[in-house]
Amino acid sequence: MKKGIILSASTGAGHNKAAKAIKDALAERNIDAQIVDSLKFTSRAIDLIISRGYEKSALYTPGAYGKVYRIYDDYKIMTSAEKKVNIFFAYMVKRLKKLIDDKKPSFIVGTHPFPLMAVSKLKEKGEIDIPIISVLTDYTTHSTWIQSHVDKYIVGDEFVKCIMAEEGVPPEKIFPYGIPIEKSFIQHKSTDIRTALKLSDKFTILMMGGSFGAGNVKKALQELLVSDSDFQIVVVAGKNLALKEKLDKMTASSEKRKDIRILGFTDKISELMACSDVLITKPGGLTTTEALAAGIPLVIPYYIPGQEEENLSFLLNNGLCVRTSEKCSLKMIIDFLIQNPERLQRIRENIKLVYKADSAKNIAQLVEKSL
Repeated sequence: MKKGIILSASTGAGHNKAAKAIKDALAERNIDAQIVDSLKFTSRAIDLIISRGYEKSALYTPGAYGKVYRIYDDYKIMTSAEKKVNIFFAYMVKRLKKLIDDKKPSFIVGTHPFPLMAVSKLKEKGEIDIPIISVLTDYTTHSTWIQSHVDKYIVGDEFVKCIMAEEGVPPEKIFPYGIPIEKSFIQHKSTDIRTALKLSDKFTILMMGGSFGAGNVKKALQELLVSDSDFQIVVVAGKNLALKEKLDKMTASSEKRKDIRILGFTDKISELMACSDVLITKPGGLTTTEALAAGIPLVIPYYIPGQEEENLSFLLNNGLCVRTSEKCSLKMIIDFLIQNPERLQRIRENIKLVYKADSAKNIAQLVEKSL
């Protein structure tokens, strides 16, 4: 049996979700792949600093995160940084070299840019000679993803392929297969969760803020509570227990009674999307793809500057979402969509044109051909 390594990281849930989808697709081809959280493997302390730092900056200082993201998207800055090879990067290179020596993989797939930078450096130095495939988990590019010794790039759409080609990557290296997601979003259409949550057949809004409840979910919910439209809301607070507690208190004291369910972390997102009419969320790469797979129109009232801002541009350019603005409040948009269901249907039709259902399967096939 051929075997490989999928290098991921826990900066948000998306990288690991994509890795799991690829691993499952490879297993169907009798190819064994081990998922390695590259930051945890390199150093627990480094993982804590970077992963927790990402989470805290996304929650409390998103503007600062966006500035850092844009600074490091400058190719010259990244080239200079690589030449200096800081202590963290050098240690990751060393640790991943040991992993590769021990596991002797036939290929490497990366769903996070940091380990891809490290293994590309190893290949540049002639210390490894196996295929390296980069799987971008947003509908955009960033200089950290583009490395000289990566053999193939998987991107979310032909639109992203054009962007990457403009940045100098040979088009024959770029495969617009889409972002890989777990099969539950593609195959599982059960609406049993309606019964479990005692939901009625009325218009249903699903609201999320990512795995750790980022975005101004509380403010968004407050806006909806003053609407006169007839709908029910399911809010997923993720792992953010403090947010869930605030939302529970707010809805309990609300003068206008709405049918609301406040959930913490749940593994039933695919079911919730399947039985909802619209999704209010921040535009993370995996969340966006899961929504496209479910065929659910998106409304975007908040985002983390950086890759999510660019994901939002992709969604708007392709007619896949509606965005709030100073003049178009969330309440107004939801009221409008309920009163004009043909607009939601138009978004659903656009989703059918853009969504790529066989991403993980096609990635697995590409890996197999590369061996």
